[in-house]
Amino acid sequence: MAQNILAIDQGTTSSRAILFDAHGQPLHSAQAEFKQYFPQDGWVEHDGEEIWSSTLAVCQQVLAKSGLSATDIRAIGITNQRETTLLWDANSGKLLHPAIVWQDRRTADFCQQLKEAGHEAQVTERTGLLIDPYFSGTKLRWLLDNVPGARQQAEQGKLRFGTVDSFLLWRLTGGKVHRTDATNASRTLLFNIHSQQWDQTLLELLDIPVSLLPEVMDSAADFGNTDPGLFGTSIPIAGMAGDQQAALIGQACFQPGMVKSTYGTGCFMVMNTGTTPVSSSNRLLTTVAYRLKGETTYAIEGSIFIAGATIQWLRDGLKLIHSAGETEAMAEQTGDQCGVYLVPAFTGLGAPYWDPKARGAIFGLTRDTGIAEIVTAGLQSVCFQTRDLLDAMTADGASSTAALRVDGGMVVNNWVVQALSNILGVPVDRPKVTETTALGVAYLAGLQTGLFDSLEAIAEHWQCERAFIPAMPSAKRDELYKGWLDAIRRVRDI
Repeated sequence: MAQNILAIDQGTTSSRAILFDAHGQPLHSAQAEFKQYFPQDGWVEHDGEEIWSSTLAVCQQVLAKSGLSATDIRAIGITNQRETTLLWDANSGKLLHPAIVWQDRRTADFCQQLKEAGHEAQVTERTGLLIDPYFSGTKLRWLLDNVPGARQQAEQGKLRFGTVDSFLLWRLTGGKVHRTDATNASRTLLFNIHSQQWDQTLLELLDIPVSLLPEVMDSAADFGNTDPGLFGTSIPIAGMAGDQQAALIGQACFQPGMVKSTYGTGCFMVMNTGTTPVSSSNRLLTTVAYRLKGETTYAIEGSIFIAGATIQWLRDGLKLIHSAGETEAMAEQTGDQCGVYLVPAFTGLGAPYWDPKARGAIFGLTRDTGIAEIVTAGLQSVCFQTRDLLDAMTADGASSTAALRVDGGMVVNNWVVQALSNILGVPVDRPKVTETTALGVAYLAGLQTGLFDSLEAIAEHWQCERAFIPAMPSAKRDELYKGWLDAIRRVRDI
């Protein structure tokens, strides 16, 4: 039987496909960026057809690069930007509206109405989430209420809702399969993480017809087979997980207390809490880490909306740099005490503040401030936001973090990872394979198809490429962080 797994990693700014071997080593990859659209302040959209076409293209490119055919692929795993919301016709598959991206804040006022009406405690108890525009449920309601004819069609059973995983699965299977996995379902504001079912009370609260929703599966499961016309023959789709849960799996954080943090467009810190959901008193999220053979493992998560997107903004918006690769040398030259703080609240603040009306700002500018100082402050903002999350987890009673496992595009920058260790005061481990999001769903697909026989066997493949040790006195660390908290106070809508 074929030994290679094809992982689809559909992200916020690009679609990627990576081919892994039986040992979890990447063999070939392809990536295609696509456009984000900002039709109004706080609105973020994607063209769903661009998501689909770029995903299909990178899969075909990887097969071409490798010289392999579809018969050489054991299975496909899908990981995706979570909470991004799509709505399409059940018969034609035609999308009714651009995808509303997880960063989008257009439902902020409606979320505030729900909170003022006293619904948040019930929603949190059932879903582990807060009422916030971040999650899919209010986005879906907005589509039903604002796309002409959508609600009537939905009530007639003619439409389908999906996060990106479900949408890709629908297209990959030629419209035959409408499924998702428990990790993605747990981010919709519609899924009861205790009963592991779509929650009727929440569906009624948001006025969502159940006929729209996909079937919820384990994270390693039979999700169907690709349409033979796409790759020459059908390939089983056997693993699925939202990007942050996939990274937790790719980092082999299978024991309670293990923590990973992923630095892509946003930053997401996730701690495995085992088979018991842990409620946060510090506005972190309780979520499904993965569900295997019907058993749910839970996690606690802190979500930062803007991390790598800060560097993208410095490059494309302000045009201060030509590429992200320039930033490491700039920061090395500037040092960690330039006195400038950049708060990247471009679409509000995520955990632990959850302030959708906050906006970005730069503080501490002087006549001596130049491009290098602003760029360095952008890098440091990621470290400070990570400390926000780790401090919240510690306040929730989490055991002291022995080490943080990191991944994502930003961690190739050695200055950032060292600064992260300095600001947190804990060792930070960077794995040899940093494409842990794609690797996680490759592992899931391999589990389902017998390539790997257990999580323990998967954990044996994890290797540390470099460990970064704190090299900053605690007093200095706390002084820098105090300046960050002051900057946060200034941008918050209070």
